[in-house]
Amino acid sequence: MIRPGFLSASDRIELEACVRRQREDHGIARRANAILLLDDGKSCQEISDFLYLDDDTIRGWHKTYLQVGWDSLALDGWKGGQSRMSQAQEAALCAWLEDRFCRSTVEIRAHICAEFGLDYSNSGCIKLLARLGFEYRKPRPLPRVASAEKQATFIALYERLMRKLPADEAVYFADAVHPEYQTKPAFGWVKVGSNPAVLSTAGRGRVNIHGAVNLETFDAPFVEPTTVDGVSAAQLLTKIEARNPDKRIIHVIWDNAAYHKGPDVRAFLARTACRIHLIQLPTYCPHLNPIERLWAVLHQYVTHNRYYPSQKQFADAILAFMRETIPQEWKNFRDKVSDNFRVITHENFRVLE
Repeated sequence: MIRPGFLSASDRIELEACVRRQREDHGIARRANAILLLDDGKSCQEISDFLYLDDDTIRGWHKTYLQVGWDSLALDGWKGGQSRMSQAQEAALCAWLEDRFCRSTVEIRAHICAEFGLDYSNSGCIKLLARLGFEYRKPRPLPRVASAEKQATFIALYERLMRKLPADEAVYFADAVHPEYQTKPAFGWVKVGSNPAVLSTAGRGRVNIHGAVNLETFDAPFVEPTTVDGVSAAQLLTKIEARNPDKRIIHVIWDNAAYHKGPDVRAFLARTACRIHLIQLPTYCPHLNPIERLWAVLHQYVTHNRYYPSQKQFADAILAFMRETIPQEWKNFRDKVSDNFRVITHENFRVLE
């Protein structure tokens, strides 16, 4: 705590004159103002709130004034004080921080006080952390993925299949999507202060789509089942076959969902005239299924920042995208729905445990 009344009468006269001079440098006048307020009994926090500074800055000005005098603060090029921590202490603090994930500065300030005997304010600690190269952010959720070897094996298999694909064969990627009847706000560029908003819905219904996409022709057959299961999977395979009467073999690539391997699908594949050849994706690899990117485009076109007064209107918009938008506008977003695959690993992340 800084005790008031540390200025002599002559010192106060000098600082008051500095504050009142209209041509005085703004930074110098603010420092004089802060010293006067401290002498009046105001706290560093009160002064920092008034001057839009942090309390450590005010405290540093007071310390410099007592040690060196007003001349050291009455400079246009005054740069503030140096860190109160030595380089060795800063290195030790960095090593300590890198071994853990601190949710707030309370824990960090307590550690600094216990280890180095230094008392930092919240704002002072934040500035220290920023100078040391730390930032406040939350971890990025990482999906579980198959091993890099399994991903690379699938990519090699797919590339080999496409290089040698005969004219009487086709390749489809398939999966299900369940758009919910909820307003989904999405980022966009707006004028500062315009406060964009979108009406929200109260419903919790959803639309089930079990679909597929051919990246060569952008044919996108789908079914709209009440429940996505083995029956809908078999219905989708039936529709794919019906839309490709000239194809001897139709390769369908999808994930390892239980209904994709259940009795309904096995019965469909057991037919003598079956032309479907299934290829299973590695587990936990949605990034290797381009139809996931098509679902992202669907949300961009239909659900992001859109309000639908009724669930029926919402469902109609979803179906219109599948039936009309894809056939008519697929060239506009085909670059977003591609087979540009890559292996994903966690090696570039610091995974918390």
